[in-house]
Amino acid sequence: MKFLKKFGFEKEDIEALKENSTSTLLKEIEAHKKLVSKNLEFLQVLGVTNLSEIFISYHDMFLMDNSNFEAIFNQYDPQSLVEKLAKDVRIMEYL
Repeated sequence: MKFLKKFGFEKEDIEALKENSTSTLLKEIEAHKKLVSKNLEFLQVLGVTNLSEIFISYHDMFLMDNSNFEAIFNQYDPQSLVEKLAKDVRIMEYL
């Protein structure tokens, strides 16, 4: 899970993820860290500032194929989406 640090995750964020996830899911994240990193990088380039909060709450979503992941977000105005995600990460449920 050390790869998450390059996206601004603090030690506490990684610990929270470990506490709130199943061991199976954690193994999947670790096994597919290139895919997860690519999806995190996409949001980072988009301008999302609360990556760790989104990832901890919706980590399973980051295991999606990158093209499908990007297609979900590309349906919306990037600036508006980034602002809404900064205010309330729960909108991820409706994307």
